[in-house]
Amino acid sequence: MKKFLFCSAVLCVCLFVASSIPVCAQEEDVSVTMGEIVVTAGRVKEKKKEITTNVTIIDEEEIKHSSATDLGDLLAEKGIGHIHKYPGASTSVGIRAFRTDTTGVDLAGKVLILLNGRRSGTGNVAKIMTQNIERVEIIRGPASVQYGSAAMGGVINVITRQGKGKPTAFVEGLLGSYGYKEGSIGFSGEYSAFDFSGSFTRDSGDNYDTADGSKYYNTGYNHKENGSLNLGYEFQPANRIGVIYTYFNADHVGNPGYLSQNDLDDYNDSRNKSVDFIYDGQAGKGIFSWKIRYFDGKDEDEFVDPVASNPDSWDNGIADTVTADHKGGQAQFSYNQNHILLTAGFDWVNYETKDSEYDPHNTEYDNPAGFLLAKARFFDQHLIVSGGLRYDEYEVDMKGDGGKESDDNTTPQVGVSYLLTEWLTLRTNYGEAFRMPTAQQLACDMSMWGVHYVGNPNLKPEKSETYEGGLDFSHASFNAGLTYFHTDFKDKIEEYTTGSGDTSYRNLGKAEMEGIEGSFSYDIGSAFSWDYQVKPYISFTCLTKYRDREANEDLKYTSDLNMSYGITVSDLEGFSANLNLAYTGKQNITDYEGGTYATITKGSFTVANLTISKRILDMEKFGRVTLKGEIQNLFDKDYEYAQGYPMPGRAFFLGVRYDF
Repeated sequence: MKKFLFCSAVLCVCLFVASSIPVCAQEEDVSVTMGEIVVTAGRVKEKKKEITTNVTIIDEEEIKHSSATDLGDLLAEKGIGHIHKYPGASTSVGIRAFRTDTTGVDLAGKVLILLNGRRSGTGNVAKIMTQNIERVEIIRGPASVQYGSAAMGGVINVITRQGKGKPTAFVEGLLGSYGYKEGSIGFSGEYSAFDFSGSFTRDSGDNYDTADGSKYYNTGYNHKENGSLNLGYEFQPANRIGVIYTYFNADHVGNPGYLSQNDLDDYNDSRNKSVDFIYDGQAGKGIFSWKIRYFDGKDEDEFVDPVASNPDSWDNGIADTVTADHKGGQAQFSYNQNHILLTAGFDWVNYETKDSEYDPHNTEYDNPAGFLLAKARFFDQHLIVSGGLRYDEYEVDMKGDGGKESDDNTTPQVGVSYLLTEWLTLRTNYGEAFRMPTAQQLACDMSMWGVHYVGNPNLKPEKSETYEGGLDFSHASFNAGLTYFHTDFKDKIEEYTTGSGDTSYRNLGKAEMEGIEGSFSYDIGSAFSWDYQVKPYISFTCLTKYRDREANEDLKYTSDLNMSYGITVSDLEGFSANLNLAYTGKQNITDYEGGTYATITKGSFTVANLTISKRILDMEKFGRVTLKGEIQNLFDKDYEYAQGYPMPGRAFFLGVRYDF
């Protein structure tokens, strides 16, 4: 009841503020936010005001002002949803009570991570770094019509930078607490019909101290490396062929146990790499457009448990390597006139997974799909009606551990938005989403840890139905958005013991989630015609209901409230500063650390980060030098995203960047 009253109060205040903003600016002063181009929601370029779902954009400026070095930390700082983070390089993210798989398996999660519009091959957002990211587009809620299985809670599309304008380059170095060292280089630009952009970063760190002064051993790492390269050639106007290469490698990353039992030196090596070949084309002055893509990638984790770390462990000394090779293709064609936009396409993705510890525990997943997305514009393009339909086929093969099985699914979505004025849009949407059963759940016949597992070929996909409505407001210096959503989740796949003593799977679980999402920012400097920006902001997700209807209890590992708020200050002379506070609400969890396995409540916490940068040298012909400082966990808060795994105490960083 308190959560509902809080969310209702915030909603009323924001509506009052929005309605009382003076409409003193001329029409040409309307903020560009409403007309911002988004590519994720409809798989083609569209204006944000025409989208019927709640879409959040983290732009290049916000990323630059952030202290985050990977996508997981960026999403935590922006309060996108529940973060489940361990020391090292393992982070999952939740949206609307769904989340990516904590082990990083792309197929097993219920929030989908995209890289430049296709499946990234991982659910571990710590493997995606921020150095060469142009923007992040987030669909909150179902997006299976556009992207298929696992897009239940939302889709996070990471878009890497594409070269534009005069060629530039940079070199950057950063030193910080707990032995942190980071070095980066990058370049971007255009030359004739060629465009290019790329970066490479390498960092390392030692064991850190928690806020209460405890040394947390085995939290350091030898190094993390990440690189990104985007090359393109426009062989005729609006027709471009391109290659995108991404690379992540983390070497000897500490994999500690609970701080209370912190005497292990287990570690893991993590890798994720991919290459895309893309052709984007247009004809008829943009009336016809198309995209063809082929991609190939590999996600790999090697877990090492040295004998010396735990002599009594059953698997000590064994290096377990889990790999997922993924490849696929996309082909889509669009027709866009004043009153209608049609996009039809075909997706195909193939995964081959292997686990060296349980050889021959190999699986193959094959998923072809076809989709049709449509949008109609009425009443001088003020009323937008959109819809879509997707059909997926799914085949799995448990090689050596079972057999072949198949399934399919059809997904609809429909929405309406109405541009009430040039600065206020109302929208509503209904969407379904699904997650296909994993190969093990559908087709296995194997034994692990003395248990015999048998797949169930009659399993249905896990499904959700979501209704939502909201508004987006953008005028002059004020931007705001509010969304209410309600989701029914059914056919959750759970383990059970058969009459013969085997472990199998069945569709049993169901849940209900509802809540309010909001975001607000106001550039005071622009409103008063100052020569600098002063922009306070806030975004939040308040879950008023997140109920496991089968167990009749609140969902575990789900925060009732996630919120990000702060202020950004910048001028025209190369100075900028950002103070960001991220609040994570309480949640019910299982007490694994205490060994009771009872349900307990994990408390809330707020983490503050401060970043400051100042251009100290500007040589017109020879480039610019910028000094950067950061304080992470500004107030030295003792906090943890996962029980028993506290995060670092206050940490200081100082760096310098040279752009030329």
